[in-house]
Amino acid sequence: MATATTPIPRRAVLADLLPAASTRLGAQARDLALVAGGAALTGVAAQLSVNVPGSPVPVTGQTFAALLVGTALGTRRGAASLVLYLLAGMAGLPWFTGGATGWAFPTFGYVLGFVVAAALTGALARRGADRTPVNTAVTMVLGSLAIYAVGVPYLALSLNVPLARAAELGLYPYLVGDALKAALAAGALPLAWKLLGRR
Repeated sequence: MATATTPIPRRAVLADLLPAASTRLGAQARDLALVAGGAALTGVAAQLSVNVPGSPVPVTGQTFAALLVGTALGTRRGAASLVLYLLAGMAGLPWFTGGATGWAFPTFGYVLGFVVAAALTGALARRGADRTPVNTAVTMVLGSLAIYAVGVPYLALSLNVPLARAAELGLYPYLVGDALKAALAAGALPLAWKLLGRR
């Protein structure tokens, strides 16, 4: 006997498929938990770090986490999650890469870029851009570009080097890794839609 499935709202994101709260207060509590969870995930992923010889910018898991948080939570919750990550780290919580805190380090611009990227990928996800592999890959690429658009100029200013040199240090060495992250997301997110959408 076939079971009926609940239609998925057109502008839903993955987080919207979680069981709905029965009261407004419950819905707010769920949103706060999602925001805090996204920030915590990014903080944990930031500790997965590999130094790149000759560059102050390490390869980390936080970029991928920030993109996933934005896509899964949507614009408002995703951006709020990365703002929480940013503010908590500035306030002294040691969960930036390598346990760093504050804002006086050359790669802080990338952390600022995470907020922009989360908002962008969340907005695209609201339009269904995470439901097919190709669209998901494009969403991840655009999110990565948003991070670089903030991070690389900040790096140039911080190190007092030309923008072209900052791109050599903080952009070009990471493009292959970004392509792999986009491919991973392109497989994982549409699959999550398939699995969570069967209700």
